[in-house]
Amino acid sequence: MNRLRVGIIGSGMAFEKLHYPAYQELADKYKIVAICDVDRFKAEAWAKKIGIDPQNVYTDYREMAARKDIDLFDIMVPIEKNYEVTDAVASIARKPIICEKPLAPNLRQARAHAELPRKYGIPVMIAENYRYNEEIDMIRDMVRTKKVGDILYFIQNRVVNFPEDMLKDKFPAREWRQYADFTGGALLDTGVHDLAALRHIFGAVDKLQAFGREQKMNFAPYSVVCVNISFKSGVIGTFSFFSAGIEMQRPLIGLRIFGSKGMIYLEERDCGFINVTHNDGAHELIRYRPQRGYYNELLNFYNAAIGKEPISVTPEMEFGDAKMIFDVIKSIEEERIMEVDRGYDYIPTYRPVRGNDIYHQV
Repeated sequence: MNRLRVGIIGSGMAFEKLHYPAYQELADKYKIVAICDVDRFKAEAWAKKIGIDPQNVYTDYREMAARKDIDLFDIMVPIEKNYEVTDAVASIARKPIICEKPLAPNLRQARAHAELPRKYGIPVMIAENYRYNEEIDMIRDMVRTKKVGDILYFIQNRVVNFPEDMLKDKFPAREWRQYADFTGGALLDTGVHDLAALRHIFGAVDKLQAFGREQKMNFAPYSVVCVNISFKSGVIGTFSFFSAGIEMQRPLIGLRIFGSKGMIYLEERDCGFINVTHNDGAHELIRYRPQRGYYNELLNFYNAAIGKEPISVTPEMEFGDAKMIFDVIKSIEEERIMEVDRGYDYIPTYRPVRGNDIYHQV
């Protein structure tokens, strides 16, 4: 199959740091042929770097969407624009779409976004990289195969120093994140990754109860959120998200999964190995390649295009991830337990982890 011709919508940090490196690595499968950004100077700079003719630079994504010689569109815009832009591009182009997470800024638009593949008859992939990261796939498979026995409970603590990161060359430095015009602010923007990973590992969520510590800074309504979660599989656990400080101790709390025969421990996503400790005293360090989700999601999309495999993360699936964030916020506001995945039993699919020699023991 020839390389897929890609139209880029949004040439900001997500394109620069996440998608573009993956496209470079998959240059035999993708070719970027057009680029659009409201900042024409930035789009032209990228066009020059990539080798795109200036006539293929746009400031209006609708003009680009009308082209017939583009095979797919990769949308990377601020969260509050995700649904609006994706719906418009789908209605004009009727071509496959990749859209960044989360799929919408609020529950109403998230529900509408989940209907886009059926509404327009096109494939849509949500770029939730945590669902494509090697370590999350590996932990999910360990849980499924009962590597440490029956799973009893988990603890996860995620810390992001948003105020400090605003002053660095990091995602919080963007003004639209500092003055969030979307539900939950940093919790929806960053915390959705962690909840997506937990759902990928354990499946559908039955109920949750959440508590939050209010703050006055505009990047999030709560500096700390603590959530008690009950999965339909019977697993229970706690998730804490601290967006305004530092976890100074080492090792970090991270993700700790307790089973009847042992424990699985991931300190943080970039540490490069998963600790597995068995009750008989045996210990394994299982290596993985950090942050391979961006590569794996584009590879999955390409393989779906050639009929080799289905898209792993659809808007329907990402709707569940986003809804869980909205349920967390509602639980805090209304001081009540929320039912999460109602009306269906979501069971995660188990595909092999990508790459060779994943299970390295040291």
